[in-house]
Amino acid sequence: MEDHSVVDVGDVRMAYRSWGDQHGAPVILLHGIGGSALTWEKTGQALGEEWRVYALDLRGHGESDWPDEYDLDLMKEDVLGFIEESKIDRAGVVGHGMGGVVAYLLAQDYPDRVERLVLEETPAPFDGASDVLPSSGPVDYDENAVPQIQAQLASPPEEWLERLGEIVAPTLIVTSGPESEMDATDVPEMADRIPDCAQVTLPGGHWIHRRNAQQFADKVSDFFSS
Repeated sequence: MEDHSVVDVGDVRMAYRSWGDQHGAPVILLHGIGGSALTWEKTGQALGEEWRVYALDLRGHGESDWPDEYDLDLMKEDVLGFIEESKIDRAGVVGHGMGGVVAYLLAQDYPDRVERLVLEETPAPFDGASDVLPSSGPVDYDENAVPQIQAQLASPPEEWLERLGEIVAPTLIVTSGPESEMDATDVPEMADRIPDCAQVTLPGGHWIHRRNAQQFADKVSDFFSS
């Protein structure tokens, strides 16, 4: 059964969807640019068979607040605030695109909060990177957020790359190979820099978790259980 709720994190009200037994081990899902928790519906349902799943609307997206300031480090702190407000100790964290960047920043800065990490079609921290906006469906995000986030992805701070080696959570990088709409040229180097990291390819293009939800959920669940 899916639940909808909100939590106040500092000055930002964050909306989220949840699935699974409230006493299950927690898994947090972070969407990509222009997405929302809604994009995780099928994956959340599948993972909810085994885990307690939370899919967040990041600031400027979905039903969360749309403030004037958009920054991936602020999004990281929003997620930490959600974890603290929800009384979660450690969680498996799954990020898609932009959400994957937020996820690995969280793993760098707060390693005690991230049990395991999955980065789906996540831009590597090299100049010129970008996330891919949805090509169809209603606009459910603050359009002012897009240029600010894309600019940060295209010119990331050097420490994002340098600190990949500080990630202690076992990590799985999921890409879609030639099917993807995202340039994944630098993803293998990102994988090499993360100490305990595996990389797999699944069909489905940039939105694997939407187009191939069950296989993606099975892969994530197997990784979290290993």
